[in-house]
Amino acid sequence: MKKIILDDIKNNREIETYIKIGHEHLGAIGYTEHSFRHANLVSNIAYNILFRLNYPHREAELAAIAGYLHDIGNVISRHNHGQSGALIAFRILDKLGMPPEEIAVVCSAIGNHEEEYGQPVNNVSAALILADKSDVHRSRVRNPDIVNFDIHDRVNYAVEHSFLNVHEKAVTLELSIDISICPVMEYFEIFLTRMMMCRRAAEFLKTKFELFINDARLL
Repeated sequence: MKKIILDDIKNNREIETYIKIGHEHLGAIGYTEHSFRHANLVSNIAYNILFRLNYPHREAELAAIAGYLHDIGNVISRHNHGQSGALIAFRILDKLGMPPEEIAVVCSAIGNHEEEYGQPVNNVSAALILADKSDVHRSRVRNPDIVNFDIHDRVNYAVEHSFLNVHEKAVTLELSIDISICPVMEYFEIFLTRMMMCRRAAEFLKTKFELFINDARLL
């Protein structure tokens, strides 16, 4: 068995190809950015969550790996991409020589990051949920025509600043939203289930989740 680190994942041509093509597939159907920017950001945030909450360093490393791989299933389909992504990741990690105990942790996190059915089943999955759902920002919008924005484009485009502040007492998502583009209630219209999922994930990590929009606490 081999200790797999994040650089092993980032330098793997198979992984690179699947993330790139998955991003292209989502672009063809009008979805927001799910490429290397998102993969790297979620990876970094997931690591920092466990690191700052004083969880074991190897768990933080596994969270970084899960964060980088979590959307790899988009190469097959957006529908149930968490499940297909977990199976793809299982095959790759097993081939790389990762111990089965660690493969189980990473794959369970990937398979549980979608809000339709995901649950925080371990520390890594909880960190991945918080990291993934906190990435809302105008840089993710790929539709060049503002007139034809759907609600997801509009909400993401309205977010001028997004930061997940992690400290012992709480994990706080801080957003700055241009309310001339998207009212705050419209944000909740599509993201309420994500915020509730973040609350469950924070509770699993023995902390709490807070949401501030334009300096006003909403959760």
